[in-house]
Amino acid sequence: MRTGIWLIGARGSVAVTAILGAAALRARLVEPTGCVTELRQLRGAPLPAWTDLVVGGHDVVTLPLVKKAETLAAAGVVPGRLVAALADDLGRTERDLRPLPVRNTQADIARHIGRDLREFRERHGLERVVVLNVATTEPVAATHPAHASLPALREALTGPQPVLPSSALAAYAAFEAGCSFVDFTPSTGARLPALAELAGRAGVPYAGNDGKTGETLVKSVLAPMFALRNLRVTSWSGLNLLGGGDGANLADPAANAAKVASKQRVLGDALGYRPEGTSRIDYVPEIGDFKTAWDLVTFSGFLGTGMRLEFTWHGCDSALAAPLVLDLARLTAAAHRAGRRGALTELGFFFKDPLGDGPSALAAQWDALAGFVAGLGR
Repeated sequence: MRTGIWLIGARGSVAVTAILGAAALRARLVEPTGCVTELRQLRGAPLPAWTDLVVGGHDVVTLPLVKKAETLAAAGVVPGRLVAALADDLGRTERDLRPLPVRNTQADIARHIGRDLREFRERHGLERVVVLNVATTEPVAATHPAHASLPALREALTGPQPVLPSSALAAYAAFEAGCSFVDFTPSTGARLPALAELAGRAGVPYAGNDGKTGETLVKSVLAPMFALRNLRVTSWSGLNLLGGGDGANLADPAANAAKVASKQRVLGDALGYRPEGTSRIDYVPEIGDFKTAWDLVTFSGFLGTGMRLEFTWHGCDSALAAPLVLDLARLTAAAHRAGRRGALTELGFFFKDPLGDGPSALAAQWDALAGFVAGLGR
């Protein structure tokens, strides 16, 4: 089933790593390491094949994909041999990238995005398109009366003042164009009542928020361990150091606060209480697309004996995130084809702050995902 992946933030590190990875998988130049959908338990689902995927997208920057890929190769994020071997593929994808439109009103911008999506679908004969937000993190959006109902939102979008953050406007345009939507960031995305109503009317699914790739992934495994052993976590603090574009964006206090809130949710959900401590994110330009997290956990056991756990996570954010982006596109497209509409809460396995009230422990999230995928094959 020919499937389009439309990336918001298509020239960023995560997006370009995903684009290069999709091309490498299509050409059978690499193994699908890191792609959850290639695990034996999920292979029975009717997912789009790697050869069925076509990528396009929007971005505000204009750096050519090949140049960005070469920069990532120089930084050790992707293999230089793949960039050289797949330069023609990157050039073909380049033809499907568009500048993010600037118009008088948000209604005009949404129509322009929708037109780009429809043209992309028709140009490649795609069965469906998944819009996936991998742009920079937004500050937490203020509520607006138009967020509550679809008619009020549509009217407000025609006015001179913006009423939706960029991620939510992308979700609105996607739903209006009959496309599903996934938010891989902690931004607002589709998490508004009016957008949930629109997705239901359009008959499309959506998922998010904030891809779980590093420190929070470890938390989602360790926190349930403490709970199952009835050990009381007294504090859990983490220091995250990252560079690259995401790190630069998170130097903004408002965007930083949105990311930290997303990272902290898993502890309360898994433990049943919130221990003392905080997560902190610092920007270190020197480390580029790599990130390091150091966590200190204090806990008490039998007779109140105090103990501690420390761990360090050092990883490449783009290389961890890109395969999940491809997984989410394949799973969301399959869900759309199966007739699912609205929030795909079963995809919580992939997110720090998932939609709905599902489990936060990774093992329980895996069970929900496996059951979801099994249902797609029926």
